[in-house]
Amino acid sequence: METEACEVLYRFFRTASEYIEGYRSDAPYPESFAFAGDSTALVATTGAAVNAVSVETGSAEIVGTVTGASAAVSAGSGAPFGSMQEIYAAVAQCSACVLGQTRTHPVAGEGPEELSRLTNSVEVMVIGEGPGADEDRQGRPFVGRAGQLLDKMLEAIQLSRKTNCYITNVVKCRPPQNRDPAPEERSCCAAFLDAQIRLLRPKMILVMGRIAAQHLLQTSDGIGKLRGRFFDYQGIPLMPTYHPSALLRDESLKRPAWEDLKRFRARLHELQAQG
Repeated sequence: METEACEVLYRFFRTASEYIEGYRSDAPYPESFAFAGDSTALVATTGAAVNAVSVETGSAEIVGTVTGASAAVSAGSGAPFGSMQEIYAAVAQCSACVLGQTRTHPVAGEGPEELSRLTNSVEVMVIGEGPGADEDRQGRPFVGRAGQLLDKMLEAIQLSRKTNCYITNVVKCRPPQNRDPAPEERSCCAAFLDAQIRLLRPKMILVMGRIAAQHLLQTSDGIGKLRGRFFDYQGIPLMPTYHPSALLRDESLKRPAWEDLKRFRARLHELQAQG
């Protein structure tokens, strides 16, 4: 196993154990991840903490979920979360990267169940890159100027976070000064996003902007090349388009973005007709 992958998994397991224990550990992270190539050693670094929880709480079900996380991550099936509420609780406890130290509020995501108590109604998942200042203050995704524009864009194609659309970001905490989230920060949040997609299983995914598109598609291509095209993501049609903040900066992008949205709507209607 590559050293970088070992570090990501270590941070994931440590965050999971801190979530179960209910507090953050002050212990420093290892200076190096020398157990590259041995995932058993990786799991062992957090196993003591997890086993301690089983003795204290007697909760074999919870502990089994965490100790089984290595198999889930290795198989690419997402983090071992059974509900969106478990993801939200884990995000709130997360200190896996530096963004957890500078945030005001984590911004896990928002959709019909959070706003209108409609369940099993998510047809589309919208994924941006990360929270901004307004989102960090309120703990909600896409609520600033870009978020208001996003709501109008979605409304134009019969989508709404209150009825049939779930909105989240690649990273769940605001990068300082709204800088691009670093690759290691995106990696630390990847288990959360993977689990959200797995739990919601939307009909389609709409990706806003370059960073989110490059992360999900594992490409270095720019948004100009990626936008308006459909990709298969774990069996789900995915389309990138311009981020609403880009449209606010450059109004000439609004027309191509609208063309993207019309194509997205047409494909969604096809899937809806198929049942």
